[in-house]
Amino acid sequence: MVRFLVSILLGVAVTFALFAFMAFLISGGEGRNEAPPPTPVIEIVTSPPDTDLDTRRRTPPPPPPPPQAPPETPQSEPDTSDDSGMNMDMGFEVDVGGTDGLSGPGEGLGRDGDAQPIVRINPRYPPAAARDGITGWVRLSFTIDESGGVTDVEVIDSEPRRIFDQEARRALLRWKYKPKVVDGETVRQPGLTVQLDFTLDGA
Repeated sequence: MVRFLVSILLGVAVTFALFAFMAFLISGGEGRNEAPPPTPVIEIVTSPPDTDLDTRRRTPPPPPPPPQAPPETPQSEPDTSDDSGMNMDMGFEVDVGGTDGLSGPGEGLGRDGDAQPIVRINPRYPPAAARDGITGWVRLSFTIDESGGVTDVEVIDSEPRRIFDQEARRALLRWKYKPKVVDGETVRQPGLTVQLDFTLDGA
C-alpha cells in the first residue's frame, strides 16, 4: 500500500516538472525580458556621376541633286503621205480612191468653198490578210464637221466582208479636212463616201 502511494506521488511530481519546463521554453527562457536589438538604418543616396557627356551634333546629309529634265521629244508632224506611200516597204499598198477620195450626193468637193483634204492616214493592211494574199476594198460613208474632223463613219459595203472594215474605218476617222465654207461660216458636210482599196504589189 505504501509503495502504491509513493509511485503516485512520484508520477505527479514528474508530470509537474515536465509542464514547468515546457512553459519555460515557450516563454523564451531567461532572455524573454530583454529588449530587441535596434534595427539598422540603411541610407540610400543617389547622385548622378560626375562625368562629362559628349554632345554629338548630327550633321544632315547633303540634299540630293535635282532630277535631270527628260529630253524633249520632237513632235511628230501629221502624216500627209500620198495614196501610194503606205506600206511600200512591206509589199502591199492601200488605194484611197482617187485624187480627193470623196464623192458626195449632188456635188463634188473640188470647187471653191468645199471641203478640201489636209491629212489622209492610210489604213494598216491586216497582217493575216497580207500573209494569205487577200485583197479587197471597203466603201464608207462619213461626215465632215465644222472643224474639219471626220465623224459618223459607217461601212456601206466591203469585199471580202469584215476583213478590212475595222482598219478602213479607223484610218478614216483620223483624216482631216479644211471644212466647207458657206457665207463665211464653216458648215457640216454629211453624206460623203469614199472607197479604200487594199491591194498587194504584183496582184
